[in-house]
Amino acid sequence: MTDKPQMLDDMNDRSREVFRRVVEGYLHNGDPVGSRTLTRDFSEKVSAATIRNVMQDLEYMGLLDSPHVSAGRIPTQAGLRMFVDGLMEVGIPDETDREKIDATMGHNENDVGGLLDRVGAALSGVTQGASLVLTPKHEAPIKHIEFVSLAIDRALVVLVFADGHVENRLFTPPPGLTPSSMREAANFLNSLVEGRTLSDVRGVIQKEISNRRQEIDVLARSLVDSGLAVWEAEGERSERLIVRGRSNLLESSAEEHDLERIRNLFDDLERKRDISEFLELTEDGDGVRIFIGSENKLFSLSGSSLVVSPYMNADRKIIGAVGVIGPTRLNYGRIVPIVDYTAQLVGKLLSDRS
Repeated sequence: MTDKPQMLDDMNDRSREVFRRVVEGYLHNGDPVGSRTLTRDFSEKVSAATIRNVMQDLEYMGLLDSPHVSAGRIPTQAGLRMFVDGLMEVGIPDETDREKIDATMGHNENDVGGLLDRVGAALSGVTQGASLVLTPKHEAPIKHIEFVSLAIDRALVVLVFADGHVENRLFTPPPGLTPSSMREAANFLNSLVEGRTLSDVRGVIQKEISNRRQEIDVLARSLVDSGLAVWEAEGERSERLIVRGRSNLLESSAEEHDLERIRNLFDDLERKRDISEFLELTEDGDGVRIFIGSENKLFSLSGSSLVVSPYMNADRKIIGAVGVIGPTRLNYGRIVPIVDYTAQLVGKLLSDRS
């Protein structure tokens, strides 16, 4: 089959207008759009039968679907993607929306977490969706790392930063771990990490492990890898994700099966399952990205869409992200500029503070 942009180019003006109006009508009110509705304000004088024939062709192409036996059509996921990529008009955020986002930045306290919590609440309120905010890693230089054995199958890695901030992570250590291996692993790490930030550490340590493989005990190597993995995976990421506006999604869906899918989505978010997916969404460059339905594993079961944008520090390095989750009939043209505006504002604010 031809790709979607080519498919759009191959349509005649009538088919393109029918397609655009069906999608816009669906995004506006969530209802199937019928041929009689389209004939009332169509740009050329055509009959309802002609419109129905065009809609059938678009359905055959996989762009529209008939949810019921009625003549109304709604866009498929492929249709929504083609509309977003090829026909959607994106404006600038409404002044009222900008003012609500700006108002969250007017506090001078040093609590970045509190600031981003307010940003998430404002973003959820403005968009009437659920907001996700991925907060930055703690970027102060590291002072000390320590491993503490709690049980045969449980250990704690403790990270002390130069600014006095302390973080702990529970993890499962490699089997057969000895006290001497724990000391060796801690000594090895502390010889390398002091004065470096957490984001600097991984590459340096892997390189040193490779260079000094013979010097480091096998169990100590495994422990180092385990300790780093827990810092980079679910522990840290789960605590860095702020979710606001769950009730908005539940209120926007009247169908019981939709409600169940959305509850499953939020159960996943609250258990922080697959949140690494959300972080990875932002690592392919700057700018707003749109994921519709099953295009992203995290949201495939709920049939939800995600609009997400990373934010950067003063060095143009991605340090976090903001996003909005909603039904696939999101008002993408309105929400994309709001998410983009919020991400840029957060990045500028954090850069100015640092």
